[in-house]
Amino acid sequence: MKSPLASRTVDSVRRASSSADAMIQLHGVVKRFSNAAGEFTVLKGVDLTIKRGDFVSIVGKSGSGKSTLLNMVTGIDHPSEGQVVVNGTDIYTGVTESQRSKWRGRNLGIVFQFFQLLPMLTLLENVMLPMDYVDMYDFDERPQRAMELLKLVGLEKFANKLPVLVSTGQQQLAAIARAMACDPPLLIADEPTGNLDTKSADTIIGLFQHFVEQGKTIVMVTHDPSLTSRTHRNIILSDGELIDETIARSLPQLRHRHMLEFTKLVEERFYQPHETIISRDESVDYFFMIRSGEVEVILQNKRRTEGKNGNVISRLNDGEFFGEMELLRGGKSIANVRAGSKPVEVLALPRADFVRVMNESPITAEAVAKTVQKRLEKHRVADYRQVQK
Repeated sequence: MKSPLASRTVDSVRRASSSADAMIQLHGVVKRFSNAAGEFTVLKGVDLTIKRGDFVSIVGKSGSGKSTLLNMVTGIDHPSEGQVVVNGTDIYTGVTESQRSKWRGRNLGIVFQFFQLLPMLTLLENVMLPMDYVDMYDFDERPQRAMELLKLVGLEKFANKLPVLVSTGQQQLAAIARAMACDPPLLIADEPTGNLDTKSADTIIGLFQHFVEQGKTIVMVTHDPSLTSRTHRNIILSDGELIDETIARSLPQLRHRHMLEFTKLVEERFYQPHETIISRDESVDYFFMIRSGEVEVILQNKRRTEGKNGNVISRLNDGEFFGEMELLRGGKSIANVRAGSKPVEVLALPRADFVRVMNESPITAEAVAKTVQKRLEKHRVADYRQVQK
């Protein structure tokens, strides 16, 4: 008889998200802890969807809630509120710890910062252990599969050695082989390269990329910016809340507290193909960041007839921004800005909030100012060419 966890589907969640390809769905997840000092909230209503085949990094300062978030996904800890759905399965509602443990063994691979290999078992035996635990694969087949995984990570020559007799990098490679022992669709890694040298860390990430190419989903907590640049998505946690990913991509120099502040202040706006967002000679009261779609910047010579479309001098895409020129330099818009050939979704931040934070974050203001300078130069060139026609 199948356990309730193995057979449960979550129709309500699937209908709400309309994403059958979601590997992880968190809905309103709250986690509270209590101690002698009182109760405190680590996760504050987290909503998150991660698709199958994604390679995702999660970053944030110490105490931001990263490890707690992983514990919600792996079933190691319980949310105080909210719903966690992994691989189409609600892993908390009406499920015993024993059922969840068995489910975890078949559906998740977990890689820890400190490896957690059993010291009295050889590397080969460590990799075989998860297969034994969930009774997966024939008994005689397990050694062969474990050896194949050790060969994949380059450790076949060390299969019969104890963990203490190999390097820390090799121990982590063995831990990854063990995590993949039951061929799970999802791999969770908590600071997997935190104790490794650069070369070993690069080997680990190369392996993760290989697994993603094979269709696996990987979620990795890391503090290393060189690793986040190699993932599909970079999710930032700040004080138990998620920062909007569009804001993080558009203004990466911002402090996390400012990113979180912007996340709460922005207004979502949608534009149809070729719909005007900003008109030339119009006052600009918002800073815009593009979440999806393409935006066209159009320079129109005032001496031309009104029916002319003008020249598209720039096309901006996901994670880029506009409106900064007018907000920082004052005055009205010097160009028309419209949606491209497909619908566009943007985040609009009020002028006062944008200017205030730019004053508080000189490094961000400098980066935005460089963008302003480049665009002004592009406008001057385009304007000169129009006059010459």
